[in-house]
Amino acid sequence: MKRWQVVLGLVISAIFLYLALSGLQLAELWVAFKEAKYWWIIPGVVVYFFAVWARTWRWHYILRPIKRIPLGRLFPLVCIGYMGNNIYPARAGEVIRSYVLRRKENVSMSAGLATVFFVERIFDGVIMLLFVFVSLPFTPMEDWLQNIVIVSSVAFISALLVFFAIAMKPQFAQRLYVWVIDRIVPERFRISVKEMMDRFVDGLQALRSPKDVVMIFVTSLVIWLAETVKYWFVMHAFPFEVAFYVLMLMNGVMNLATIIPSSPGYVGTFDWAGIRVLTSYGIVQTTAAAYTLVLHGALWFPITVLGAFYMWKEQVSWGELSQAAASRDKDTKPEISASEVDTGLEVSE
Repeated sequence: MKRWQVVLGLVISAIFLYLALSGLQLAELWVAFKEAKYWWIIPGVVVYFFAVWARTWRWHYILRPIKRIPLGRLFPLVCIGYMGNNIYPARAGEVIRSYVLRRKENVSMSAGLATVFFVERIFDGVIMLLFVFVSLPFTPMEDWLQNIVIVSSVAFISALLVFFAIAMKPQFAQRLYVWVIDRIVPERFRISVKEMMDRFVDGLQALRSPKDVVMIFVTSLVIWLAETVKYWFVMHAFPFEVAFYVLMLMNGVMNLATIIPSSPGYVGTFDWAGIRVLTSYGIVQTTAAAYTLVLHGALWFPITVLGAFYMWKEQVSWGELSQAAASRDKDTKPEISASEVDTGLEVSE
């Protein structure tokens, strides 16, 4: 990854972590950690892995128009991708998952990225906004939350409409991007860029089927409700209790906050949003901070370990993951063509 991206992410994470923990007494925070009932994390992790399976189920539906792949073969790829998001900056896990999909199932990276980085993320954003709006009748919206909701709503709804339009009118979209490519891309790169765009549009095929769109929405809802149930389990490890809709709001806001560039694992942005939501409901800052940090760790650690296990089992090297993570930048360099990105990445051992 480019050094400036890493540095920017670390700086932003440090700022949000400072805002999240500002005013806390570390001794009191340590006491909150020591007194937590950590066994509540166990059922939370079980529910979370059910949510990961539901993510696999959703990806199966998104990929089905391109290639029918059994859930058992997709599940390891999902785990590897989410591990990548946790250890590489700029959501590089999405690129890594698309690379491993190409390596294992011969689906082009361009199509894979369309399903993972765009379709999945758009539907995730829509569900997060739904969670926020469902919770709003029960709580006043503070200015900072209102700003997040407004910006996110405009971004996700606009993107959803654009991708639906591309999926429903692929020939018109093709004429449009061919017209643009012919005018702004140097001639020697035009064929490869057009091929990459063709495969990208292929990745949006699931949006053409109303049945598939309904299934993608339903599975997205199941995913995020299951993850909220994990929030509920982990809450019982600490001396506070809020209504389930508050945890839905917290889940929505925290995940919308991860749109902000940050370090790997969304350190700082995720924590700041969670603590702000809980303290707005009267939860003591120390308790809110301890719960949010433990929850963050409980979300980060299990999927990272499982992803590393599947990476070993699937015989994917760290060198391959690093090259896949960097391939987003390589696409912008003249010496790397789109066809090179889609036909394979050289393995470095």
